[in-house]
Amino acid sequence: MKKTILLSCLFIATTVAAFAQLPSFTFGIKGGLNVSKLNADFAREENRLGYQVGAFARIGGLGLYVQPEAYVGSKGSKFIQVTQDNNTTVEADGKVNFTTLDIPLLLGTKIGPKNFNVRFMSGPVVSFVLNEETTFNQAYNQATDFQNYKDQTWAGQVGAGVDVGNLTIDARYEVGLSNISRSDKYDQRANLWHLSLGYKLF
Repeated sequence: MKKTILLSCLFIATTVAAFAQLPSFTFGIKGGLNVSKLNADFAREENRLGYQVGAFARIGGLGLYVQPEAYVGSKGSKFIQVTQDNNTTVEADGKVNFTTLDIPLLLGTKIGPKNFNVRFMSGPVVSFVLNEETTFNQAYNQATDFQNYKDQTWAGQVGAGVDVGNLTIDARYEVGLSNISRSDKYDQRANLWHLSLGYKLF
């Protein structure tokens, strides 16, 4: 996994270096919040509040741009199962929270002047799990094969943003394209809403 992360970072660095001489090159930092949920057919899901912090570059002209990013964030979900056992209601629950390194590569278009414009973007994002935290009771673990997640997943992002001077605001939706569970029994995909604030350093 470390080799894949290094190659992905090298790809972004090469892209930035290749286009850094163009007139419309921007580099900045960003941070924000997200609301995430892992879809599952074995339990009721609940949203989890997470964060993201990292950097972005924006390269292009004539209204079109490429925006590679790299940020550390958190995402996860809570699952609740309710079963009947000898006329007794049993509630089993589990929580999972991932700390990830996310690397989107977005293609976008912008309308308006440099210091005040509206943007639209979409593209793929690869996520590497840096840390995984799970809490559950034993009944839930046996029923769901919990704690059996992959170290890398793919997703797609689509969203819109506004630039006001050096400030940049983005709102995006992220949909999971690959199953994050290693189990053959379950298909779990992370879906997120992102809201972030960035600042253009140059």
